[in-house]
Amino acid sequence: MNIKLAQKAVKKSTFSTEEDEFNELSTSALLARKSVPLLHRELANNYVLIKRIYKFQAVKSALTQADKLMMEKYDFQPLAETSIEKVNKELELMRNMSANENEETRNDADELIKIRTKELKYIVASRYSRFHSELNNGYMALERYFEEISKYYS
Repeated sequence: MNIKLAQKAVKKSTFSTEEDEFNELSTSALLARKSVPLLHRELANNYVLIKRIYKFQAVKSALTQADKLMMEKYDFQPLAETSIEKVNKELELMRNMSANENEETRNDADELIKIRTKELKYIVASRYSRFHSELNNGYMALERYFEEISKYYS
């Protein structure tokens, strides 16, 4: 009987419904429970506040060449071509980089989260129309992460 309880505890998340098993979006929410860099919170608050007031993202900016080069440096794919699992790993990497003693690494982490935020805003402003895919829906993980760490989300 104790074995069944342990199995259920592993498969369920507090962020899942009774029918759901633990999923990658739950992982995004759990990442938000750890210590979060200040810049992540600021970007999340900005994103969620604009979304709550306007119901959409007003900024529709595409990536620059410098953004693409920064992403290539750390082997990041465009957000529209990334899975939830990959975005969760990237979020963990960016959080670890933000805590690094090397200032260049911290600056790179800040730049990467800004780029990811810009991509998310672009996807949301496009109403997900060109970016919807069951395999490449990493934007959902970033959006969930922002919602969890924002003080404006309820």
